[in-house]
Amino acid sequence: MELLKSPLKDCFILKPTVFRDERGIFYETYNQNAFEKATGLKIDFVQDNQSISSRGVLRGLHFQKGAMAQAKLVRVVSGRVLDIVVDIRKESETFGQSFSVVLDDVNHLQLFVPRGFAHGFITLSDQSVFSYKCDNYYDKVSEGGIIYNDATLALDWHLPKEEFIISEKDLQLPNFREAIT
Repeated sequence: MELLKSPLKDCFILKPTVFRDERGIFYETYNQNAFEKATGLKIDFVQDNQSISSRGVLRGLHFQKGAMAQAKLVRVVSGRVLDIVVDIRKESETFGQSFSVVLDDVNHLQLFVPRGFAHGFITLSDQSVFSYKCDNYYDKVSEGGIIYNDATLALDWHLPKEEFIISEKDLQLPNFREAIT
């Protein structure tokens, strides 16, 4: 496993070792010892989630607040997504900054999203299967979010707006300034 840094403090990409032969490929999607050795972090993931989305489905930007904040390790099982994170930790040197990476079933990259980050993704392929491990349980009361088209963040989602499929709930999210107060 190789650790690739992102420009955001504490956020990084993991590149697994992929074994290929005439049968196809094999790689570990998660190995606690390898994760700890590569990152220096001891994290107990307690919940696995998976979503299946069509092209243009935009999920996010979501986060959990307070004691229910979550770190996530995300990957794409099949398809291709643009994954975006925003550092919302007010004390962080990268507060308010964003980072995006394409995750797909060819590059097998995984993104580690630390606690205190808003997270979202958009499906770029016809369909995607997106998987993520969380180090804390989901709690509806602690849920927060930022509207996808926040002017302050000016995020590039890599698809024309006409292709976006967004839940009514996500369309009601506040802007960045309102979300972090």
